Amino acid sequence: MAIGGPTPSPSPSPPPGEREGNTEGKEGRAYRLLVVADQTALAKEAAERCARMAQETVARAGRFTIALSGGSTPKLLYSLLAAEPYSTRLPWQQTHVFWGDERAVPPADPDSNFGMAKATLLDRVPIPADRAHRIEAERPDLNVTAREYEAEIASVFAVPPTGDPPSFDLILLGLGPDGHTASLFPHTEALRETGRWVVRNHVPTLKTDRVTLTAPILNRAATVLFLVAGAEKASALQAVLEGPSDPERLPAQLIRPTSGRLMWLVDKAAASQLDRHVS
Repeated sequence: MAIGGPTPSPSPSPPPGEREGNTEGKEGRAYRLLVVADQTALAKEAAERCARMAQETVARAGRFTIALSGGSTPKLLYSLLAAEPYSTRLPWQQTHVFWGDERAVPPADPDSNFGMAKATLLDRVPIPADRAHRIEAERPDLNVTAREYEAEIASVFAVPPTGDPPSFDLILLGLGPDGHTASLFPHTEALRETGRWVVRNHVPTLKTDRVTLTAPILNRAATVLFLVAGAEKASALQAVLEGPSDPERLPAQLIRPTSGRLMWLVDKAAASQLDRHVS
């Protein structure tokens, strides 16, 4: 049986200079937006939300499932989660960690999403080794890797790998300047996937292959939390949230949870081109 997400709890009022509210983009893209001062404030807010969500979910369901993202923005978040007060607030023994995507590199490679999370977070907290479910993207056949990661997800959630995807409690995502998220890049084959949960995705612009979770499983999450920081993301953020629907060009627009919550946690620099921050 798929595990549900946490029951939403009231959020504290944002500090002065921060803005939060529900809004709706064009063509009914409903989401919640929180704008904070800078990347440090973003990481702290994300850490608070992760800790609270994990505690509430474990109290209700007995465990917490999260999919991590790579990149520079979540790196500071992971460092916070590995330190007090968060390192003792999160229920690590009951937490299962997955990844939203992975580069085709060994885990010790500086470009590995797993490697980054291991160094900044997992090696510093008491999470059982068998609760960190990495994508083995260093293997020669990434189609096999994707199939086996689907099977591992299905095993943890106790669902058949050929059925409907399970529901992660929390999925963390980032946004690239080109509008990509996870390893769902513009005009790539994985954008059109409707059944598979995990696929190999060839990215011609980078001349490489990636392994990525797909929209069908990402949209089953109880909560999807985008973390976006920096002025270099401002144009993409504006296009994704306020522009016309064009997921082939802006893959992040594919992320529209079917019954869960979609939240964008962004800093002022990234939000600088938005016409409206809250409704």
